[in-house]
Amino acid sequence: MKEQEIRNREAFVHYLRLVREDIANYFPDSEQFRTAPCPACGALEHTAEFAKAGFEYVACRACSTLFVNPRPAAAPLREFYLRSPSSRYWVEGFFLPVAEARREKIFRPRARQIAGQLPALARETIGDIGAGFGLFLEELRILWPHARMIAIEPSAEMAAICRSKAIEVLETTVEDLEGQESRFGLLTAFELLEHLYQPRALVEKAWRLLRPGGRLLATTLNGQGFDIQVLWEQSKSVFPPHHLNFLNPRALAGLCESAGFVVEEVSTPGQLDWDIVEGAIANDSATTDRIWRLLARNGSERCKREFQAWLSRHGLSSHMRILARKP
Repeated sequence: MKEQEIRNREAFVHYLRLVREDIANYFPDSEQFRTAPCPACGALEHTAEFAKAGFEYVACRACSTLFVNPRPAAAPLREFYLRSPSSRYWVEGFFLPVAEARREKIFRPRARQIAGQLPALARETIGDIGAGFGLFLEELRILWPHARMIAIEPSAEMAAICRSKAIEVLETTVEDLEGQESRFGLLTAFELLEHLYQPRALVEKAWRLLRPGGRLLATTLNGQGFDIQVLWEQSKSVFPPHHLNFLNPRALAGLCESAGFVVEEVSTPGQLDWDIVEGAIANDSATTDRIWRLLARNGSERCKREFQAWLSRHGLSSHMRILARKP
């Protein structure tokens, strides 16, 4: 898989331009930002790393999570996600044109992996937190036709799209969901934790919503992943206020364990780290160490594929996955 197949470069650059404009409109005064503890472990001590678009990124001294601190309050962040022009463009101008490619490259393989890994849940109630267009639930429904699929989606537009596909919808954030305790056999949260003001609130609520033996499956960005480490503040993945939190495998496992989960798997199955770095060198004149410029210029396709596979196997991809069980 290549980055361009699932993320049009020109559309992404335009989206980031809109984000910069929205920052000025939605977060004009950084003096109103709030100091926050580490979103993974709750520690208070951190080290300053860099500033970007008026936001400060720090690294937790206890678990190495990279996060925005201080940060906007939860209410204006929610308004930004639901109402801002950049968020609307993300849906209409960026995601829609590549939705079917993402279905084929991401959501269909993801559904097949889950169905193969957790066959005992095939008749359970499944909830997808932040379901978006409902692509994952559509694909999983084909494999698990007897499961009850529920989209947990706060966006009215996204909720309507899910309903048009005959997917049951709870139109709210998972944190505000009431009366659903111990209902679900599986909850999924894909590319969500990096956006949240307080990821711990989602994980703790998921624990309450799952029945005993139920699973939480989440994917998020790994701040210790290759492309983020190499590009750092130059990375397009590091762009506030959309991406506030960059946990890592140890920090993510610790967060789930502190909420009462038993962690069954933490992995980094990403496929795009090298492609992202190579694209940044070629198209954005990114500043990197000489070894990566050499690999981009002279490395064979086999070398690059094997290097990406090595990153994924050894916990060094920036795409991270956790599977956790409620005892």
